[in-house]
Amino acid sequence: MDLSLTGLIYLSLMMFMGLAAINTQANLLFGVFGLMIGIVLVSYWISGAVLRKLDLARRLPDHATVGEPTSVAYDFQNKKRFWPSVSITVSELEGVEGFLKQPQGYLLHAAAGRTASIPVELVPKRRGRHTLGKHQISTSFPFGFIKRAVERTKGDVLMVYPPIGQVDPKLLQLARSAETVGPSVRPRRGGMDEFYGLKEYREGESPRFIYWRRSARTGTLVSREMTHVSPPRLILVVDTYIPNRNPAAHADVEMCIAMAASLASHAIEADLPVGLVAWNDGFTLVAPARGKRHRREILSLLAALPLNTRRGTDDLIAAAYEKMDAAATPVLFSPSAGGRGLAGETSGSSMLVIRPHTPQALRWFRFDARIDFAHTMPVEQQPPLFQGFPVDDTV
Repeated sequence: MDLSLTGLIYLSLMMFMGLAAINTQANLLFGVFGLMIGIVLVSYWISGAVLRKLDLARRLPDHATVGEPTSVAYDFQNKKRFWPSVSITVSELEGVEGFLKQPQGYLLHAAAGRTASIPVELVPKRRGRHTLGKHQISTSFPFGFIKRAVERTKGDVLMVYPPIGQVDPKLLQLARSAETVGPSVRPRRGGMDEFYGLKEYREGESPRFIYWRRSARTGTLVSREMTHVSPPRLILVVDTYIPNRNPAAHADVEMCIAMAASLASHAIEADLPVGLVAWNDGFTLVAPARGKRHRREILSLLAALPLNTRRGTDDLIAAAYEKMDAAATPVLFSPSAGGRGLAGETSGSSMLVIRPHTPQALRWFRFDARIDFAHTMPVEQQPPLFQGFPVDDTV
C-alpha cells in the first residue's frame, strides 16, 4: 500500500478537520471528520477488492530485434463473480534492463468472469535471452488516494536478435562473385544439368552416358560427366574475441555481430544458403541452409553468443577452414586488425573480411542512428567499468 500526493493532501485535510472538531466540539465538524475517515476506509477496501482474484498472463512474440518496437500482450483474467476490475496498471520489475524503458500497461476495465487484453509496446536495447519474471499489478481506484499493489512472479523468456540493418545489394553481389562460375551459380560434379567433361567408364555406371564416338576412336570406353548447378553458399565467420575489455572493444564486437545478423537475414531472404562459425564455449559450425527456420536458428545463435576472452582470430579462422566445406564462401567479421591469412586462400576459397567502423563497412551496412552498440550486449557481458563508473545505465 502507498499513498499518492493527493492522498497525503487529503489526509492532512482530514487531520486538520479532526483537530478543528476537537477544539470546537461542533457536531457538524465531527460528522465531516467521520465522513472523511469513511472515505479512506472505503477507498482501501475497494482497491483491495479490485485486485482480488485477478490473474495475469503474458503473450510474448516469437522474437524481437534490438531497436525495433515489438508488442507484448497482457491478458487479465477476472475470476470474481460480480465485481469488475477497473483502472489496473501492470509494471515489469525483472528483466527491464534489456529495454529502453520499463514495460508498463494500463487496463481500464475487466468485467467479472471475463478476460481482457492490452498491448504494450517494448523497444529492446540488448540482445540475448531476457526473462520477464516478477511484475506488479496496482490500482488507485476509486479516488486516487490510496494505491494498492500486489507482486507476482511468472517467468517468460523473450529472445532478442541483434540489430538488423540495411545491407547494400553490392555486398551480396560481391559474395556471389567469389564463386567460380557466374554471379549466382556454381557447377558441381555428379548432376544432370550440363556437360562437365569426360572420364573413364566404370562398370556399374549408366551406359546412357557413354560417349560412343570417343570410345570408338580410342578403343576405351569413356563416359560423359555432368554437373548440377547449386547456388553459392556463405559461411559467416564471426570473431567475438575481446583481449582487453573496454567499451570501445565491446562496441566493435557488437557491431560485428549486428553486421553478421544483417547479412544472414538478407542473404537467406535472397534464397542463399548461409552457415555460421563462431565461438560459443567452443567453435560451433552451423551448416549452410535456407528457409525461415534456419534464419531463426542463425539469428538466435548470434543473439546468444557468449563473452569470448580465450580464443583469438587466428584460432577462429583455422577452425572455420577446418570445419566448413571447400565449396563455401567465407565472410569474416572481425574487429581485429591482425590475424594470419585474413585474405588468403585455403581449401580453394578466398575470405572476404569486413571490419567495423571502416568506410567499407559503413557503406555496406546502415543501422538506425539510435542504436548504441556500446550497450547492445547482454547485461552480464558489459565491461566492468566505464570511466570509473558502472556501465549499466539502468540505475
